[in-house]
Amino acid sequence: MAFAGNYISIFCRVSFFLTILVVVSALPFPCLFIFGDSLVDSGNNNNLNTSAKVDFPPYGVDFPYGATGRFTNGLTSADFLAKMLGFSDFIPPFAEVQDTGDVSNGVNYASGSAGIRSDTGKHLGYRISLDQQLRNHEIALSRFTASYGNESSAKQHLNKCLYYLVIGSNDYINNYYEPKYYTTQRWYTPQQYATFLANKFSQQLKQLYNLGARKIGVAGLGPLGCIPAMVTKGTQGSLCIDAINDAVRLFNTELRVLVEQLSHDLPDSNFIYIDAMDLRPTELFVPGMRVLIEACCRVETSTGLCVRGGTPCAIRDIHFFYDHFHPTEIVNKVVATASYLDILKLMA
Repeated sequence: MAFAGNYISIFCRVSFFLTILVVVSALPFPCLFIFGDSLVDSGNNNNLNTSAKVDFPPYGVDFPYGATGRFTNGLTSADFLAKMLGFSDFIPPFAEVQDTGDVSNGVNYASGSAGIRSDTGKHLGYRISLDQQLRNHEIALSRFTASYGNESSAKQHLNKCLYYLVIGSNDYINNYYEPKYYTTQRWYTPQQYATFLANKFSQQLKQLYNLGARKIGVAGLGPLGCIPAMVTKGTQGSLCIDAINDAVRLFNTELRVLVEQLSHDLPDSNFIYIDAMDLRPTELFVPGMRVLIEACCRVETSTGLCVRGGTPCAIRDIHFFYDHFHPTEIVNKVVATASYLDILKLMA
């Protein structure tokens, strides 16, 4: 696990690599496809019947277009990553391009409360599970192929694109650790559940590969036992709920092995495990810097999301969390920077 001191050098290294890319290269990837949950959702939940949507202030207070459905005050890690990769605009959500929009630069399919399991998040309302995101990707690809004129040329292009997945947190937060609505905790030990999720995820990643993906970055899960929504359940004197972090660590271990195995088994594939999410709040910033763990906004007790129309904290850059679940823009920037350094391995 990385420590805070490493992140000073990370920004310097990223600046160097970005300079090199601008000088010697066009876009390292012709398009970017994003799959995931609320950590990278850019508006796909706005018109869904769900409590997991944030198309209202104070979300987007630091975003150039205001409240667009991003679960933070500004840019998500996917937004920052797209900028670091040289894209001139944000990757559009599938909800905006599913009919006639341009998909040439890629699509963001992510959905708040979505999970690897299709039933995850169902108690919050409708959400676009990873299985459905993959079906949406097939819809986008059909238009993509039509624009190229022939399937072979389209496939060659898609092979060069980056596929970025940030998903799995809700399979714990809004499934395994919600025994009121789900039976998974009764049926699986933490190790069994981690193995089950990894096996399901493996099938989905193979499906993505069969749809033309070859350069695939898979993000591990963060320390979910440290988020305010979980901490309020009681930490027994610790900063975080250690049992939850231990369970998540079991899944990350399985995921690392899975990613290596898929790269070995699937011809011409390049999967990488991205460990940027696996950072405790105290490990993200420069030692001695004051970091506040509580939410930056006043939250609704029932959802853990910001109160609609509320006023956020004034100095957001010293807050780790924006609401009871999601990081602030500055944390997303650090995560994206670390992710970018891992993704450099896919540029070869």
